[in-house]
Formats: sequence, structure tokens, C-alpha cells
Amino acid sequence: MNQREQVSKEHVEQPAEKAPKPAAAPAKEAQEQPATSLSEILLRAEKAYAAYIEAQKDVAKAYRESELEAERIYKESEQQARNARDTGIRHALKGRDEAMEKAVKARDEALAQTEQAYKSAKEQAEKAFKDSELKAQNDYDEGVRQSLKSYEDVLAQASKKRAATIEQAWGVYTKTAG
Repeated sequence: MNQREQVSKEHVEQPAEKAPKPAAAPAKEAQEQPATSLSEILLRAEKAYAAYIEAQKDVAKAYRESELEAERIYKESEQQARNARDTGIRHALKGRDEAMEKAVKARDEALAQTEQAYKSAKEQAEKAFKDSELKAQNDYDEGVRQSLKSYEDVLAQASKKRAATIEQAWGVYTKTAG
């Protein structure tokens, strides 16, 4: 038997070795004896073919398990991506809500300050108006008082002048009449 036949025989016999061995001595003898009968060779070929079919099934099962594992990993990754997306959206909404709260608060504070400034300016305008009104009234009263005094002074002078003129006229008339 040449080396090639021995290697082929070993390959063919390896799957058959998975079957229970009857006894150690007969197996040793079978290896030492050349395969002479056709039925023995066919039996070995059938065992090798069965082992080949079983190996194909194992490979197919391994591929299927690998495919299922890849699908499971994909679904986990997809779920993680969904969770990350949802978390991102929640954070964005929270950020928007906080920004809106700050904007509303700032607007309300600005409106309150504007209203306070308006009230203060209005009060100042009212005070300035009342001060101006009071000054105008005081100026008017002073003008009327001065006009009345001036009128009284003019009347008093005119009355004195009239009395002096009448007295002078009576003095002239009494001198001429008398």
C-alpha cells in the first residue's frame, strides 16, 4: 500500500472512529490488514459519506447560528441606536424647554422694568406738570397782585392829581370869583 492510499484510508476511517470501537485488538488488526473485500471498502465509504453529510449539517448549523447571532447583534445595535436617538430627543426637548423658560422670565422681567420705568417717568412728568402749574399759578397770582397794586397806585396818584387839580381849579375859581 502506498502512502497516498494510507492517507486516504486514514481520512475515510477518521469519521468512522467516532463510532464505538469493538475492541482495541481487532481494530489494530484491521489497520494492519489491507482492505480486501469490496463490501468492507463500501462500508467504509458509506461511513465516510455519512460523516461527510454529518459535517455538512454541522457546518450549515454553524452558519445558521452565526446568522442568528449576527441578527441578534444587529437588533441590539438597532435598539441601542433607538435608545440613543430617544435620549437625544429628550435632552433637546429639555434644553428647549429650559431656554423657553429663561426667555419668558427675561421677557417678563424686561416688561416689569419697562412698566416701572414708565410709571416712574409718568410720575416725574406729573410732578413736573404740577410744579409748572403751581409756578404758573404763582406767577399769575404775582402778576395779578402787581397789576392790582400798580392799578391802585395809579388810581391813588390819579386821585391825588385830580384832587390837586380840583383844588387848584377851585383856588383859581375862588380867586376869580371873589
